[in-house]
Amino acid sequence: MMDSKLSIKDKTKASEGIKVAPFRQHIRKTLPHKHNSYFEIIYLTKGSGFHTIDTVEYEIKTPVVFTIRKEQVHFWDIHSLPEGYVVIIKKSFVENCLDAEIKRLISELSAQTCLFPSSTLIDEIFKLLCDEVKGKSLANRAIIEGLLKALLAKLLESSTPNSSPQGKNTIFRKFVALLENDQEVANKVSFYAGKLNTTPQNLNAICRKEIGESASTVLSEHLINEAKRRLIYTNDTVSEIGNKLGFKDNSHFTKYFKRYVDLTPSQFRKTNN
Repeated sequence: MMDSKLSIKDKTKASEGIKVAPFRQHIRKTLPHKHNSYFEIIYLTKGSGFHTIDTVEYEIKTPVVFTIRKEQVHFWDIHSLPEGYVVIIKKSFVENCLDAEIKRLISELSAQTCLFPSSTLIDEIFKLLCDEVKGKSLANRAIIEGLLKALLAKLLESSTPNSSPQGKNTIFRKFVALLENDQEVANKVSFYAGKLNTTPQNLNAICRKEIGESASTVLSEHLINEAKRRLIYTNDTVSEIGNKLGFKDNSHFTKYFKRYVDLTPSQFRKTNN
């Protein structure tokens, strides 16, 4: 178990919008932590062990690619010398990209937690991108974006077709973004519909069209996943977790959680300790 507040790591300098570097070989075991508002792509060509993202443990079978979104909790248990690359992309970099297609590709890739790429070109693109980013020159921005776009596209070739929950509708994307912003959480669809200047009925229709699920289902999946993270990785009480997730009544949170998990929050925490 961790302390009440999860560790949040930032591997970039304030001025960096993108960082590409070889995977640090001394990293073997880490504590559960989040990232400070950036998207991370990890590509391993060597190494064995396990990588846990949220509540799912993945066996490291190289070559493998992991993606970590800012709201996710992860930690490593690596048993042999790892090799590979890490790409860190901040929101500021994406917003300033000359090529708007990059934002869409990142959105699609962020839905793929674990990929097993087969193309040898991926190695070369990572190396080239690493060299270009090291230059830190504004003159090579177009080259960096071009290489990043190529990398994202090649990685998506390894993904399952039509498996992205990100959708194309702007309101749906904004809804997902609001859910990922853990600064303000609520357990009512109407809360998010209001922020999106739409009605709960319209938001529900949009979600069904995009991914075949209701807005309340999308919201409940997010709340349950976030509750699981906090129950496993923090020492917050069940009441505190429920309150942070927008449940003012502890019994309501307990019943809500049990409806989806078949365990009370306390039982789930005990089972996963």
